[in-house]
Amino acid sequence: MKLLEPTQLSGIHLKNRMVMSSMTRSRADRNGVVGDLTVRYYTQRAGAGLILTEAINISAQATGSPLTPGIYTEEQIEGWKKVTRAVHDRGGVMYAQLWHTGRAGHSVDRGGAQPVAPSAVAISGMQHFTSQGMKAYETPRELSVEEIRQIVKDYGQAAKNAIAAGFDGVELHAANGYLPNQFLAETANRRTDLYGGSIPNKARFVLEVMEELIAAAGGDRVGIKIGTLHPYGDIGYDDPVATYTYLIEQLNTLDFSFVELMRQNPYFPPPARYPKIDEVELFGSMIRQLLIANGGYDRESGEAELQKGRAALISFGTLFLANPDLPERFARNSSLNEADRATMFGGGEQGYIDYPMLAEG
Repeated sequence: MKLLEPTQLSGIHLKNRMVMSSMTRSRADRNGVVGDLTVRYYTQRAGAGLILTEAINISAQATGSPLTPGIYTEEQIEGWKKVTRAVHDRGGVMYAQLWHTGRAGHSVDRGGAQPVAPSAVAISGMQHFTSQGMKAYETPRELSVEEIRQIVKDYGQAAKNAIAAGFDGVELHAANGYLPNQFLAETANRRTDLYGGSIPNKARFVLEVMEELIAAAGGDRVGIKIGTLHPYGDIGYDDPVATYTYLIEQLNTLDFSFVELMRQNPYFPPPARYPKIDEVELFGSMIRQLLIANGGYDRESGEAELQKGRAALISFGTLFLANPDLPERFARNSSLNEADRATMFGGGEQGYIDYPMLAEG
């Protein structure tokens, strides 16, 4: 099957076309340092053609959730070196997903500091997981232009740190309602300066960050994740097709490796006024870079998507969480473990590194 065929990503050999997508697991320590459990977790899943790490905070300011990892201190970088070394020893390929949560955070896990965002508009209609339980989102502080430019530089430094930590590349997390996504969306961005108002202005931050990442790591080591119709985090667009058509057209002028494109999530349906479209068909046809399709795929639907010819790789989230040996299970068409949702975020070994693997032979 096509999912199990080897391929290339910017000259890097991938053993198959299956990608482990980024999934927050909240197993770092309070200083954002990953340890032996995380080494084991990713090593177990080194059979993926490509691993995209859980989202990694690019700075202290970027932090939004408790026990999430960073890549801005020496201790954090050293922790990730152990992970990348172990994954490479198993023949794996690994990109770090770079993260700034913006308004999707809470001061209780930010040393009392208020979250920051394009505009002082709080997320409504949902609560945030914090170290003190679920809490309503706070109204963020609006970033100045100078602060925005510093964040762009922070992304570049994080990319350099990731390469120093042994990662094969980096992915910009520009989906799921986090800071880059907030700049794109009218529900989060009410600025009237060069970072708001028109679609080109709202897209400016994402494009500047991508240019910074390319300069820092090299275009062949950079990707981006986008979610065109995904409303998570109180994200809404006046015209999502126009917004992402413009963004993709501008991304096409840059020299980088791949775009990971999220499909609609049935748990978070888009507004009824949005067009009923196949995102991979519409936006995938516009994308010049290698396309990774993401969002609710299984063995059959992932294979079918590859056969259509738009996507070159398929990323799987929950299936890889519960099935460390997912490629082998797909090869044998074996039964799959069910994910334990109660242990997805936080905790120890349970629901993290104790999912059973197929017996050898």
